[in-house]
Amino acid sequence: MKSPEFDGHERARWAGRAAAYDRSFARLCAHPAAALLEAAGVDKGHRLLDVGTGTGTVAALACSQGASVLAVDAEPSMLDIAATRLPGGATVLATLPVLPFPARVFDATVGNFVVNHVGNPASAVAEMTRVTRPGGRVALTVWPSPPPLAQRLWGDIFDAAGAERPRGLPRLDPVNDFPRTEEGVADLLGRAGLTEVTCTTVSWTLHVDPDDWWAGPAAGLSTAGLILDHQPPSVVAEVRAAFDEVTAPFRDDRGLLALPASALLGAGLKH
Repeated sequence: MKSPEFDGHERARWAGRAAAYDRSFARLCAHPAAALLEAAGVDKGHRLLDVGTGTGTVAALACSQGASVLAVDAEPSMLDIAATRLPGGATVLATLPVLPFPARVFDATVGNFVVNHVGNPASAVAEMTRVTRPGGRVALTVWPSPPPLAQRLWGDIFDAAGAERPRGLPRLDPVNDFPRTEEGVADLLGRAGLTEVTCTTVSWTLHVDPDDWWAGPAAGLSTAGLILDHQPPSVVAEVRAAFDEVTAPFRDDRGLLALPASALLGAGLKH
């Protein structure tokens, strides 16, 4: 079952914005890729489904490790970039919670932060489980709540610039939401019928050029991009000035931002 309002918002926010994502937030999302594949038990020759592949970071890593990969995303521009990093025919346009595959066909299924972008997370994980063979594993990453500093700083930036938040920012229906904690992710996986469920917190430091980190919201990506889109040009300039000021303490001797980040990594076994 989909959540039309939330899912429709997500499709609109990401439409045609793959290049901006690849330059900015994809760098944040890339770090857990190796740990995600390890949690899914992906090995050479395994048939892997990467759901919500984005620009193909996880899928490309799995291919380099000898897996046979199909990479799925709901946004065509994401798949255009992913296709340049993957073997021919490895990308499929599809939207959770409906995947165009028979049941029990993949050795492992992974979703790197895709659960953050669907209106019904439980249905999404159930569908990922459906297409995984018995004895295979499902693994996913989710941003925790409260969010890590890398994302939380955007709130400080908007506050410093006096930027008003638009009314009615999209939220999941509370009936479909789940706690963004280790326990909450483990429960989500367990309710999909997975066993031997684990969830751990992965922490790292994102090193990124300030202009690249600004590029995501400047292109309208994520909640920060939605807020920025609602500002008049004069306030956008003030937000950029606040961005430079608020992030200054996090710049290293190379001029890159060094931003603390973390994610929840959950996995389970399909019986």
